[in-house]
Amino acid sequence: MFFSFLFVCVSSLGVQLQIQDKYVVMENEMLQVTLSNPDGIVTGICFHGVENLLEVGNDEFNRGYWDLVWSKAGSPGTKGTLDRIEATNFTVIEENEEKVELSFTRLWNSTLEGKQVPLNIDKRFIMLRGSSGFYTYAIFERLAEWPAFNIDNIRMAFKLNKDKFHYMAIDDDRQRFMPLPDDRLLGRGQTLAYPEAVLLVNPVEPEFKGEVDDKYQYSCKSEDIRVHGWISTDDPPVGFWQITPSIEFRSAGPLKQYLTSHVGPTTLALFHSVHYSGADLILRFQQGKPWKKVFGPIFIYINSLLDGDDPLLLWEDAKQQMMMEVESWPYDFPASEDFPSLDQRGSVSGRLLVQDRYVSNGQYISANAAYVGLAAPGDAGSWQRECKGYQFWTRADTDGYFSISNIRTGNYSLYAWVPGFIGDYRYDFNITITERCDIDIGDLVYEPPRHGPTLWEIGIPDRSAAEFYVPDPNPGYINKLYVNHSDRFRQYGLWERYAELYPEGDLVYTVNLNDYTKDWFFTQNTRKKDNKTYEGTTWQIKFELKNVNESAIYKLRLALATAHVSELQVRINDPSTKLALFTTGEIGKENTIARHGIYGLYWLFNVEVPGTLFFEGNNTIYLTQTLSISPFQGVMYDYIRLEAPPPCDSTKNSLFCIS
Repeated sequence: MFFSFLFVCVSSLGVQLQIQDKYVVMENEMLQVTLSNPDGIVTGICFHGVENLLEVGNDEFNRGYWDLVWSKAGSPGTKGTLDRIEATNFTVIEENEEKVELSFTRLWNSTLEGKQVPLNIDKRFIMLRGSSGFYTYAIFERLAEWPAFNIDNIRMAFKLNKDKFHYMAIDDDRQRFMPLPDDRLLGRGQTLAYPEAVLLVNPVEPEFKGEVDDKYQYSCKSEDIRVHGWISTDDPPVGFWQITPSIEFRSAGPLKQYLTSHVGPTTLALFHSVHYSGADLILRFQQGKPWKKVFGPIFIYINSLLDGDDPLLLWEDAKQQMMMEVESWPYDFPASEDFPSLDQRGSVSGRLLVQDRYVSNGQYISANAAYVGLAAPGDAGSWQRECKGYQFWTRADTDGYFSISNIRTGNYSLYAWVPGFIGDYRYDFNITITERCDIDIGDLVYEPPRHGPTLWEIGIPDRSAAEFYVPDPNPGYINKLYVNHSDRFRQYGLWERYAELYPEGDLVYTVNLNDYTKDWFFTQNTRKKDNKTYEGTTWQIKFELKNVNESAIYKLRLALATAHVSELQVRINDPSTKLALFTTGEIGKENTIARHGIYGLYWLFNVEVPGTLFFEGNNTIYLTQTLSISPFQGVMYDYIRLEAPPPCDSTKNSLFCIS
């Protein structure tokens, strides 16, 4: 770790605690943290002679805080009331030279109905001796008799000193100097299609002129959000990092996308959100059902270098610290009995195999790199919409072996999905985790949806649209970070490029002629007619069938990577047919197109196609997205496959076919 040796605002006597009338101060050999009393808002962080790493221009309640967005049961949409979670009672849980743990609580009672979210909330803050940072976690609890309500978002936010922190790092290839918050204000910035997206027309620093700034361009999937933050390149350089050692407490599994850091400078720890999922992920609480959940702990890590050292070394050090935190999970120092220690948890191991008779002639295939996890009991695939409990995930090795450790006690279903195969797996039996259990469930076999041999396919079944054609952005709406970047889909306004690339008609894709990496646009969104109106689009897949079995059923597999207020209709060979062969109905409120994503929630539709609808020779499948009120309606495809009828088994009666 990298540290300088001058710390003028901290103690050299281990962890110290000062309790004042309006503030509580924790300090150790490295830093000093000030919280409001009894609210539990972080108002100041003193480190390396800097009086406050947080933005002193903000009100004290707008510097470092937990918050949530909630609404009454039955409220439409995902807009609710912001609650900064200001506590009403302060308690010292533990105080000695090795550790201080503080509790800031807010209790609910019936006199607060309609005014405050019906939750008891306990915000905890921990400082350890010799640690260059502090930990925070929160315990949310509702009693069964309390009224029903919804929660959209839960997070911890830090607003950093805007005069110091200008360089942001999210990943090895996603880091850059960032615009100032002033650049987004009227006169310097121009709001684009929605408030979060701003074109910088007159920024303080001219190098940012012509760029688009949007916090959603810096989203990440949950499994990759382990460390992110900001660097002050002043001498001496200082780093401010949010480290998440486990994702067990985040909603909706390892693929769920969350915000990270963005212009402010702001650093977020998201625990629950409806981003890239919409109303499907609203936390809905019903009267009569109690609930309790621990969010965190997360670690706020602060590091520094000697004058003249390369500031980017702070990022490398933050990654090393993150690995140390991950290896230390579950922590042994939180005092709450609601956070189980290592010996109060269990583990599960096994092996996952895949059997697809048209891929491996009935032989088992190792589920290489499969996602395997435990979540609340439910149907196959329900984990991606599950947000009240804990989830525990791992990746299988090349031979399909997996091991999940540090699981909280409770009753779970085991879920999986395998890159390269459609659909979801769920183990037939629920799994009960007890303290110190080590369960080996042996070999499991996933049989993905399959009707008959593949006639043709488009894309890769990996729950993402990243393999399809992503165009260059409009030169007037560039984020320089994503020029020639693997995440080029994060550029602003790519939805408008569709009409520019297909001005006279919609996409037509010919099997065995076109290349989906070049000829299949990554999103089927609406077509812009003028500044205020849009229309649906119809894409065509053209292909040839040499032999058609008119008495049999063909299967069309449509796997979607995301959907937003869309209805996808399927027609075969006749686009004018009033009644579609298949329709999804209105699906999705994920807003992935607007938020520069490449996937949201996974949808799989299995369409039965009577052989009488096909011709021997040339055929066309028409895919129509009908809804067209805004530019952001549409779908992204993950994978499309047409399967022939299953061949008859010649050793049996001619009427018997494998199904």
